Amino acid sequence: MEKSKASALKQSWNTYKKRPGSLIMRILIILSIVVTVGVLLLLIGYILIHGIPNLKPSLFALHYNSSNMSMMPAIITTLYMTVLSLVMAVPVGIFSAIHLTEYAKQSSKLVKIIRVTTETLSGIPSIVYGLFGYILFVITLGWSYSLLAGAVTLAIMILPLIIRTTEEAILSVPDSYREGSFGLGAGKLATVFKIILPCAVPGILAGVILAIGRIVGESAALIFTAGTVAQVPGSLFASARTLSVHLYALLSEGLYTKEAYATAVVLLVLVIGINALSGFVAKKLATR
Repeated sequence: MEKSKASALKQSWNTYKKRPGSLIMRILIILSIVVTVGVLLLLIGYILIHGIPNLKPSLFALHYNSSNMSMMPAIITTLYMTVLSLVMAVPVGIFSAIHLTEYAKQSSKLVKIIRVTTETLSGIPSIVYGLFGYILFVITLGWSYSLLAGAVTLAIMILPLIIRTTEEAILSVPDSYREGSFGLGAGKLATVFKIILPCAVPGILAGVILAIGRIVGESAALIFTAGTVAQVPGSLFASARTLSVHLYALLSEGLYTKEAYATAVVLLVLVIGINALSGFVAKKLATR
């Protein structure tokens, strides 16, 4: 065993001597991995070290006031916002991707324009979406600062992401599956919903997980649309703040830094928990 390892190392070293570029690339790759993992661990450690000692029961009171600075209304609002945004964006995104990949002509200029547009919209800063939602939903439609205005704005913001990830997931399904389904007499609609979509579920859910992470961590767009009222919204047209907006509000005031660190810990745990749950569901569906 030791001789085989030594010979393998010697062979690798001889290869690197002949091709020094390979050694340089390997070193750069290893350094990239170390830096990426190190930064991630540094951020998580910094948040946990400063946040965990400041966690206290009053931060989880149902009602917010200036003495407890409770984050519970913000947590509930975050869950509301996530569900509403996904309910509006996911069906539209999936059906749009199905049309682009299975029904539209791939050589069509319109399809190419739509794809370029979705890729462009994915890179637009969230503050631009916030200003758009503020002008359209808050002012023009008269919804004021509300849960609905924030959810619709976020749905528009994550729609390009869901379309592109779903489209790539559908395109990754082998054509032999389609041909086999058609050969057995299944129609186009049955093939899409019974063969293609079940195979593409892991990729689709990966896009949904990314969208959830963007919703939970979003603050700029929601300040202009959902507002910053620290209470559980009683209706779709009530103003409220999500957990990320709550964190921003605490830090901007400059008086509740400790509470802000504790909120960051909860936000981190919430994002990890949602991603873990989504990943578990994706694996179960993929197994089926």
